[in-house]
Amino acid sequence: MKKRFLSGVQPTGELHIGNYLGAVKNWISYQSQYDCIFFIADYHALTVPYKAREFQKCIISVAATLLAAGIDPEKSILFVQSQVPEHTELTWILACLTPIGELERMTQYKDKRNLPGEGPNAGLLAYPVLQAADILLYKTQYVPVGKDQEQHIELTRTIARKFNMRFKTRFTIPETLVPKFGAKIMSLQDPGKKMSKTGDEAIALTDSPQAIRGKIKKAVTDSDHDVRYDPDAKPAISNLMTIYHCFSGISLTEIEKQYEKKGYAEFKSDLAEMVIHGLQSFRGRRNEILRDAAYIERVLTQGKKRAQRIAQTTLKEVKEKLGLL
Repeated sequence: MKKRFLSGVQPTGELHIGNYLGAVKNWISYQSQYDCIFFIADYHALTVPYKAREFQKCIISVAATLLAAGIDPEKSILFVQSQVPEHTELTWILACLTPIGELERMTQYKDKRNLPGEGPNAGLLAYPVLQAADILLYKTQYVPVGKDQEQHIELTRTIARKFNMRFKTRFTIPETLVPKFGAKIMSLQDPGKKMSKTGDEAIALTDSPQAIRGKIKKAVTDSDHDVRYDPDAKPAISNLMTIYHCFSGISLTEIEKQYEKKGYAEFKSDLAEMVIHGLQSFRGRRNEILRDAAYIERVLTQGKKRAQRIAQTTLKEVKEKLGLL
């Protein structure tokens, strides 16, 4: 049997090229290698302010994007997290074994707890427990995550080991899959920060060619004019070269040779056309899928049923061990 891996994406804005190059592109290739489960993490999205009236539209948009990018519902399971109640049920069970101190030391929580507003909510603190439930519910072997999520996965492993030891269960201890290259696309305006879905500089997969050209043209560069890959000394141009490499398949060395003695303007112009061409067929497929609402609903309904069969079996085993059944 194929080993299983799982990953989710929040419906909080349009997916951008960082999401695609760092995650979705790899997911597509994994479908022939692993038993794949993908979900739209709408419960996770509730930890930050959002517009309820637009939430369903965002969920449908993410589903269409994933299908257009190459997620195959015949090979993989695609569903919406909140439609499988076992996620939150297992979260409560796992929360009762998770020390608050473990959650308070999570880097993402510490980064967000001092943001302006009412202060962090309990959901933000418990976010890693829900993430652990997402993973353990499906007896997942591999979780393809970026480096910023590795701490959460390590907590999942700790929770699983503790649960297995105390209740003699057999939760699978998950491992991470971190792509060797292109795993982290940085901001076009601040190469010291990861590209964000909420940033105006992010190149959304749904951006028009005109918007893509404008964003890349405005992207910051380094002090000299050499197109050279050096993440430490030249983080801005190195980030743009990473994007160029991921869309073209041309090695970084070849890119350097190709633009030797050429300026940033020509490189950025070519990069924009490379990205536009790379997203052209995707845009067409996505528009076609969005016009077929019945197809999207059918995929998500079938995905929910397939996911819930697995989730119910796992939760029944857990409840029996806990003495709840």
